Amino acid sequence: MAMQLKEIVPFGRSFDEYCQMFNLTTTDLAGKVIGVGDGPASFNAEATGQGYQVISVDPVYQFSGSEIQTRFDAVVDQIIDQVKNSPDDWVWSYHSSPENLRSNRVAALQTFLQDYEIGKATGRYVIGKLPQLPFPAQQFSLALCSHLLLLYSQQLDAEFHLRSIQEMLRVATEVRIFPLLTLMRERSPHLEQITNFFKDQGYAVSVQTVAYELQKGGNQMLVIRRQ
Repeated sequence: MAMQLKEIVPFGRSFDEYCQMFNLTTTDLAGKVIGVGDGPASFNAEATGQGYQVISVDPVYQFSGSEIQTRFDAVVDQIIDQVKNSPDDWVWSYHSSPENLRSNRVAALQTFLQDYEIGKATGRYVIGKLPQLPFPAQQFSLALCSHLLLLYSQQLDAEFHLRSIQEMLRVATEVRIFPLLTLMRERSPHLEQITNFFKDQGYAVSVQTVAYELQKGGNQMLVIRRQ
């Protein structure tokens, strides 16, 4: 049993992790990108620093930076302890060890916090949550969802997933979701229903292997695109 979490936790990933998790190219990043459920990821801060257009949306942005820090501090050691107690469930290639994973998560959080206030002021960090997003239709070329949909399949039912992905496709031409495994390291029970539903709706749906793997076997993303 890899991980037990009763609720969604404020863990963030870096720009480089996003590029690997979502097979992002410079062409992908040339358009307007939305990160759904980004939390305290440094993706937006780093991408903005490189001249890309990224909007992040998450309910955690209702809180101050210090409050987000407090929420992170309250869960990080518990999560790393669970990782240490399930050593066979993880691949130590990108992150070299549980301690390195922790330090990388802290670094992403610090980069996020340094950017947070100016990012909120300029509209790059937006308060919102699935299954309704506060944006006009087709405002983005690409919507990314990291470690929320599919991962939290026990907490979020199939109907929520379908409505959420429909909403992301309302605001973006293409949706990418990573990983396809649940917290228990099992293929999401919602994946087949999601795939069939959107194929029936005329979307191009595919599962693609990516370079990033932390959960053992968790190296694939779901791609859904308007045709």
